[in-house]
Amino acid sequence: MNKWLVILFLSICLAACKQDIVSGDPTLKLEFSHDTLLFDTVFSTMGSSTKKVMVYNPNKNALCIERVQMREGKYFKINLDGENELDQLRDITLRGGDSLFMFVRVYIDPLNEDNPVLLDDDIAFSVNGNIQNINLQAYGQDIIKIQGNNGKVIYPQHLTLKSNKPYLLYDTVAVAGNLTIEAGATIYMHKGAALYVYGNLTALGTKEHPIIFRGDRTDHLFDSVPYRMASGQWEGIYLLNPEGFAPPTYSMDYVDILSGTVGLYVYSEAQDTLLPHLYLNNSRIHNHSIYGLIVQNAHADVVNCEISNCASYCVYLAGGKHNFAHNTIAAYYGYPYTDLNIHHNVLADDVAAVYINDLSKNRSRTRSSFFNCIITGGQKNNLVVATPLVDYYEGEFKGNYLRCDSLDKAYAQNNVYATDSDSCVFKNIYYLYKEYHYYDFQLDSLSPAQGIADSTIAQIYPTDRWGVSRESKPDAGCYESRE
Repeated sequence: MNKWLVILFLSICLAACKQDIVSGDPTLKLEFSHDTLLFDTVFSTMGSSTKKVMVYNPNKNALCIERVQMREGKYFKINLDGENELDQLRDITLRGGDSLFMFVRVYIDPLNEDNPVLLDDDIAFSVNGNIQNINLQAYGQDIIKIQGNNGKVIYPQHLTLKSNKPYLLYDTVAVAGNLTIEAGATIYMHKGAALYVYGNLTALGTKEHPIIFRGDRTDHLFDSVPYRMASGQWEGIYLLNPEGFAPPTYSMDYVDILSGTVGLYVYSEAQDTLLPHLYLNNSRIHNHSIYGLIVQNAHADVVNCEISNCASYCVYLAGGKHNFAHNTIAAYYGYPYTDLNIHHNVLADDVAAVYINDLSKNRSRTRSSFFNCIITGGQKNNLVVATPLVDYYEGEFKGNYLRCDSLDKAYAQNNVYATDSDSCVFKNIYYLYKEYHYYDFQLDSLSPAQGIADSTIAQIYPTDRWGVSRESKPDAGCYESRE
């Protein structure tokens, strides 16, 4: 045998033997990929996602992990080197330069508390007389879980959702009577769940205590990307009025509808004289994988709302009379300049932010008016009025900032049209995950939407979505510019 091969073989053997020599040197320590492990809010009885921690031995010699134990061991569960029983986690030899996988999850029994509770524990590693800790933290939250046996829960009468504890709609919920939602209520929606209302809806939040609909994932897609940035997590809210029923009223104020498939869908089979009416104020419909707001054969008054980032139309109107005043409708879903496209797809070239359908197939003529709104997005044409009788359209557009082809019609007056040089309408139209920079549709300090709104309309709605007063030169959109 070649002597050099023999030398190489012996060297490898000696190195391996050295790695297997367990050192008792108290100056040698382990290293961890995380010294603190943070979990997002965890619902009682539901359990958390699993997080990974790497345990490294950066030294040449092996170390003996004499014991691994938890200070409390009540809420956090660990699995180290394939073992999840604490009494088995003793005398683990970790070779020099080697590592172990450790997996941690959270499971919480009911806490009997309305508000979130901070849960804290430590994992202690004993090596050569030293104790090294990994701190574990999570917020535990009791919830009111609504779950059926066949994927649907039906309330034949009225239903009230209170604000003391959040709700988790694990399955689709259908309310045959009236639905009332208290200010400050949070409704988490499980994947595939939807909310159907066949009677009146009263959801009146406040600026300090909004009503929130969102997906039930509170963790992260990646370290810097929370699940709230992912659309299509639940189905949507459907307000339905079958033919022959009395026209309901839907009153919504300070309601946030986030990251579903469809945000809010209003549909009626009634005749023109018996259409339901939606009153939507100071609300946000954001980040949906198909539509934001659909109103079909129904009336709607929409004021001081942000409707943004939907893969299809942010607003679709077909049949009924609609009044939009001081709204920001911004279509930047999957905008191609984001650092990370976490959405399902990007906008198609022919998808507008607002689509008004006044075709004869609708039960009633569409009469949609937009005053002091912003309608814009990543595409060139963000407003489509589809009607065979363009010159007789009964809607009105005044005091808006529009990124679209010039309407140049009698029903459109005193609007400002976007140009290619308008690059700073909003504070931020991107999701820059490396900088935690999220979409922000408040007006930029140089926004061309400043001071263009019709003052007579602004006097009817004298404050913006956050209660900021509109001065003598009001801005278009739902957010008044600030210093």
